[in-house]
Amino acid sequence: MPNPHKFSVLFVCWGNICRSPAGENVFRHLLEESKMKDQVTCDSAGTIDAHAGKAPDERMRATLEGRKIPVCGAARKISIEDFKDFDLILTMDDFNRQEVLAAAPDAEARAKVHPFTGFCEDHEADEVPDPYYGGPSGFELVADLIEDGCQGLLAHIEKQLS
Repeated sequence: MPNPHKFSVLFVCWGNICRSPAGENVFRHLLEESKMKDQVTCDSAGTIDAHAGKAPDERMRATLEGRKIPVCGAARKISIEDFKDFDLILTMDDFNRQEVLAAAPDAEARAKVHPFTGFCEDHEADEVPDPYYGGPSGFELVADLIEDGCQGLLAHIEKQLS
């Protein structure tokens, strides 16, 4: 089925319950407030299916909702169709990136895979750390990095589509 949007983004982490759904929800929130909301779509996935069908982690949800960002979605594993359906596939860390690249069916699909932190403008980070086994400050750091990167991503897409 053809995508009615001009551009689509997939956020990917390991289990799809903390970082990548944060990316999806923060980016969707920014899109809703922008002139791009009818031109861009997003989703998230994980490189494993251990959490398939589960809602985003409650701690990540609380962190984002504390920033007035609505949270929705259910975990799923990245699929071969995602390489066809999405224009940009953003990974949260190098391990995720290597797993996604290994799953890509061809060079064209691999060219869509990039580190999420490449879009951060205010934070110097090579990866978005997994906050799952840490405390509240880890979720706040992830939210800071995600908000920064999503703002940079939105600016990047605006330039691409103009």
